[in-house]
Amino acid sequence: MKKKVLAALFAALMACSLMAGCGGASSAPAATEEKTEEVTEEAQTKEEETGAEEAQSDAAATETAAEETAPAAEAEEVELQVFIAASLNTCMQEVAAKYNEEHPNVKIVYNADSSGKLLTQIEEGYTCDVFFSAAQKQMNTLEEDGLIVEGTRADVVNNQVVVIKRKDTESAVTGLETLGKASSIAMADGSVPVGRYTRTALMNLGILPQVEDASVYTTAEVSDALGGVEISEQGNVSQVLTAVAEGSCEVGTTYYSDTYGYEDQIDVLETVSYDLTGNVIYPVCQVVNDEATDSQKAAAADFVSFITSDTAKAIFDSYYFDTNLQ
Repeated sequence: MKKKVLAALFAALMACSLMAGCGGASSAPAATEEKTEEVTEEAQTKEEETGAEEAQSDAAATETAAEETAPAAEAEEVELQVFIAASLNTCMQEVAAKYNEEHPNVKIVYNADSSGKLLTQIEEGYTCDVFFSAAQKQMNTLEEDGLIVEGTRADVVNNQVVVIKRKDTESAVTGLETLGKASSIAMADGSVPVGRYTRTALMNLGILPQVEDASVYTTAEVSDALGGVEISEQGNVSQVLTAVAEGSCEVGTTYYSDTYGYEDQIDVLETVSYDLTGNVIYPVCQVVNDEATDSQKAAAADFVSFITSDTAKAIFDSYYFDTNLQ
């Protein structure tokens, strides 16, 4: 009996030991599961945070890119009043088109006429942002008047005076020395640069008496010096060219650059030497315009710089101007 009791107690103790062992084994996986869930949640949280940071970074990059492209898209529209010698009218259309490829917001409005008339308009208060003259005389006057923005004046091209006739006509005229043999001459007045250069050449040939400023000679005085030949006075070089091309006058004096595009209508009888006319320099400048906005002033300065650039010079060369200034 005593052995049976001991055996029962021993069996009970073994059972408890086994139960305790089973209890310990069953609690370990539960703890591991909890730890795994914590690690997973932590990784997920970090992934979400990283994703948010990347999203913010992408958003910031997009915003920066938008800010960088915004100024070009939202560039302020400006309009420039550009006064140019009539002989520049054709080539300056191409210059403006080229400039607008990079500056589409700048509208360039040309006023093309004789440099003398343009100078008078500026002095009278006409709105002008840029002046491109066919002679130094008008530019000198503008500078004396204090109307040139300091540091913007520059010489751009040279040109040459030519004697022309209509292609399908006969003429005894071969150049300036034989102008008196013409039945009629188209010639600009002395206030127009080409008219002054023509008179200077006639002085250097001995046909007109020497004076300090050849522009003082009236058309009537030039006619008398040439033996009374009929002279049709023109307001600018373009009008001279038209008068000859249409047959209104037998011959005329204009610039070589103005014959561009008229090769099938007119003949050049003489390209007058610089020894007779002196250099025919075309200067440009930014004009003082107190009413202009800061954007207009900046655009005017930039356009003047473009006119003196190699890109613009290539255009001038193609229109028979000489850009190799000494």
